[in-house]
Amino acid sequence: MAGRRVNVNVGVLGHIDSGKTALARALSTTASTAAFDKQPQSRERGITLDLGFSCFSVPLPAAGPEPAEPQLQVTLVDCPGHASLIRTIIGGAQIIDLMMLVIDVTKGMQTQSAECLVIGIACQKLLVVLNKIDLLAEGRDRQQSINDQENAETLENTKFRGAPIIPVAAKPGGPEAPETEVPQGISELIELLTSQISIPTRDPSGPFLMSVDHCFSIKGQGTVMTGTILSGSISLGDSVEIPALKVVKKVKSMQMFHMPVTSAMQGDRLGICVTQFDPKLLERGLVCAPESLHTIHAALISLEKIPYFRGPLQTKAKFHITVGHETVMGRLMFFSPAPDHFDHKPVLDSFDFSREYLFQEQFLCKDSAPADGGEADQQADQATKGHCPQQQWALVEFEKPVTCPRLCLMIGSRLDTDIHSNTCRLAFHGTLLHGLEDKNYSESVLPRLQVYKLKHRHGLVERVIDDYSVIGRSLFKKETNIQLFVGLKVHLSTGELGVIDSAFGQSGKFKVHIPGSLSPESKKILAPVLKNPARAGRGEVPREEEEGVERPEPSQPVTLSLTFKRYVFDTHKRMVQS
Repeated sequence: MAGRRVNVNVGVLGHIDSGKTALARALSTTASTAAFDKQPQSRERGITLDLGFSCFSVPLPAAGPEPAEPQLQVTLVDCPGHASLIRTIIGGAQIIDLMMLVIDVTKGMQTQSAECLVIGIACQKLLVVLNKIDLLAEGRDRQQSINDQENAETLENTKFRGAPIIPVAAKPGGPEAPETEVPQGISELIELLTSQISIPTRDPSGPFLMSVDHCFSIKGQGTVMTGTILSGSISLGDSVEIPALKVVKKVKSMQMFHMPVTSAMQGDRLGICVTQFDPKLLERGLVCAPESLHTIHAALISLEKIPYFRGPLQTKAKFHITVGHETVMGRLMFFSPAPDHFDHKPVLDSFDFSREYLFQEQFLCKDSAPADGGEADQQADQATKGHCPQQQWALVEFEKPVTCPRLCLMIGSRLDTDIHSNTCRLAFHGTLLHGLEDKNYSESVLPRLQVYKLKHRHGLVERVIDDYSVIGRSLFKKETNIQLFVGLKVHLSTGELGVIDSAFGQSGKFKVHIPGSLSPESKKILAPVLKNPARAGRGEVPREEEEGVERPEPSQPVTLSLTFKRYVFDTHKRMVQS
């Protein structure tokens, strides 16, 4: 491993004008793709418009001082801060190992600062950089401002609680200050950063997959695709596929930050040169080993709601779904474990088609909106009984196909929300467990997905025929085909179990057979009381189906309850009881 550079990707995120690019410039020794706002549009507008990449190297913490010992190469991913560029930010966030959240100490935590916390979903570590401390007066006021930021509650309810905070001045005097101004606190930041980095385990095995963030041509050389290797490894002369275009090309040359290399592996920042390929065809996307990736039309994902997102996540709602650098619209259907499996440990690497799942009108969480009286909401309330399942899933149906690997990160958002509103646009994040490649997945795959709706119906016992039979009503509408429900079990509020035997007349009434017979107590409760005794006293016997005729009714109302499952993707729409 002598001479080997171990690469770690550090995201530089924060609100616009917090000084992210100045910080990246102050830290870096080598600039690469789109670094330091070198694009003309960025310079013209004075803001970062694209992902910028640069790096610096330090000795590995566990290595000795010898020159041949491996170096820790820290690749800085400078993300745009403007709210309108969130697609680009999300794409960059999915390749980083650690996040530096840059905060303008004179303004504190702002909307996009908090949004960046959410974007750092895939990271396990965060380092907060309080920038522009040179704009605070020396002495007690400066220290008080720093203390206030350190004591801010923004991180308290996140996994980044207790993250280290360090003050710096990346560009003392501001953008117009002369280059001779020396940045403050940078050496301390590098020392802190190095101590916080956990060397990730990189695996060279498995199929090659790279997330491409820039593609451009070099005259006389070919087309260069730069990006981060997500899995596997690659060597000179290997063939790679651009799956979105179904194009296969041979690797002519490779570089890491301007240094020619013959091989690279998972986690490395790499530039690949190929020939006879128009760079305009690929701005961002994936490059992989030939035939190792597939295009999917829908996906089953395990997901979690982002706490800062206001409002419920509702079934049938559409969200912007970001996978890598690609964002498409998708419609969701949420489902959970059956209620008696709510406490089961999450499984995040596969999806089990042999299990049954409970349909949900919305993602279940502690801040779920109360039921509005709808049947589905009542089902959710009864199922949760005050607690939420350990794991929930969604079927995501894409408006256009996407190409992505299994177990990749998916982020759902509402990017059409007004960027000036003080609200988080990121709604959920999830892991793709199973991709549906068949265009006709609704016929070929979904019938295997055992998601059911729990249906509850309630009616009344109208009268007793004999010890083993009663007539029920108010369970079905007049036009309902009761024959479909024959054989289903119903429970009487008096404790007996009955079975729907047949329709009774044409008004939605039905006959219920009681296999164990009615108990003496039930017969007493069901003893008829005439609602119009004067009329009955004249000896008139009302015809059973004559409309408007008053009939004897039980002295106390006895209810009938019918509960059954109906599977969402069952083409026969069968009703099933446990």
